[in-house]
Amino acid sequence: MRSLSRPATLLIVGALALTGAGLSPMPSVASASASASPVLDWSRIATQTIVAGRPPASSEVLLGIVHIAIADTVAGLGQGQPFRFAVRPDRKASAAAAVATATYDVLRARVPASGLDGTYADYLAGVPDGGAKTRGITLGRTVAAAVLAWRAGDGLDNTVPYKQPPLGPGVWEPTAPTPPVDIVLTQVRPLALRYRAQFRPGGPDPLTGKRYARDVAEVASLGRKDSTTRTAKQSESAMFWSEQTAQQWSRALLQLATDRHLSLGAAAQMLALVHVSAGDSVIACWDAKFHYLSWRPVHAIQRADTDGNPRTQADPTWQSLLNVNHPEYPSGHACFTAGAAGALRAFFHTSNLRVVMSSVVTNTTRVYPDLSAVRSDVREARIVSGLHFRHSMNDGDILGTQVARWIAARH
Repeated sequence: MRSLSRPATLLIVGALALTGAGLSPMPSVASASASASPVLDWSRIATQTIVAGRPPASSEVLLGIVHIAIADTVAGLGQGQPFRFAVRPDRKASAAAAVATATYDVLRARVPASGLDGTYADYLAGVPDGGAKTRGITLGRTVAAAVLAWRAGDGLDNTVPYKQPPLGPGVWEPTAPTPPVDIVLTQVRPLALRYRAQFRPGGPDPLTGKRYARDVAEVASLGRKDSTTRTAKQSESAMFWSEQTAQQWSRALLQLATDRHLSLGAAAQMLALVHVSAGDSVIACWDAKFHYLSWRPVHAIQRADTDGNPRTQADPTWQSLLNVNHPEYPSGHACFTAGAAGALRAFFHTSNLRVVMSSVVTNTTRVYPDLSAVRSDVREARIVSGLHFRHSMNDGDILGTQVARWIAARH
């Protein structure tokens, strides 16, 4: 894999005589600066296309691929630095046509979806015909072809069967009658990391330890479905963060780009850095999950009489407030959030960044004064959801932070 600090160079040769067809361009993100509109429009379209029926982690990997194409296309317009593939700058190309084409070509190849062809045709019809449009289409297709060739055979389309190891204390087993969620990520080539286990954490706590017993007691009390100790505010927080994570974060990033009045180049670079960092964070996270295969609180608490720890108490009737079907350690949500937050910190050179998050589950909006507040809220929310032990949240946060820091250092 090429170093991300030295992008591959592509040359655009000739021009394709292509024209668009359709009715009208897609509406821009509200209040977006006109210059950044193509990036924000197609980031939103990509999210809508990708997350439909897909789990959050694999959705984020696909969003990382798409946003590399967007960033490198914008760099090809002479705005910003390329993420992976450098092309000879064409400042006369239409930004709208270029970004739309690059995104469309990648989505069409990796995420076939009904309606995408019409969306692209309608958007392109809103771009004035002429040389700039043709050059933009050529630029977008050149970058998309390079990105697709690079990601060919990346493992994301593999079918990965799950073989249950012998059951016993601490061993995860599915918590739903469906295949483990996103197990395919255990075979996916990272977007930027050298290898999936590059930042593999040290593992769950020993079942016989004091910290493990403390974590079990905390989740047993707060995360129980019918808990009497979990407050209404904590329950609302659990539900707030239960939305499809890639969708929820994508919406917040577009809002952030709008609020900060980012230019076309800055918006493309920020979105690529965040989505790639979060994407590799979940790839690294799923590598660790299926390496350690650590049981969820629901089984840890129900079968606490088998863990060899005299400090834990079994409760065969215990059920968690929420449920997900993949191993407990480390927390996927913590990995994702820390990866995104770390990338934002690197891009804006500060953690004191106001972040607006909303949830379609609770139909509420939260305004965070800084990135650490977002990470803290997620950490507590997943514990009171009954999904994770505190140690898993902390190690997931560290993993995502390490991934983001490593990627940002190479840009």
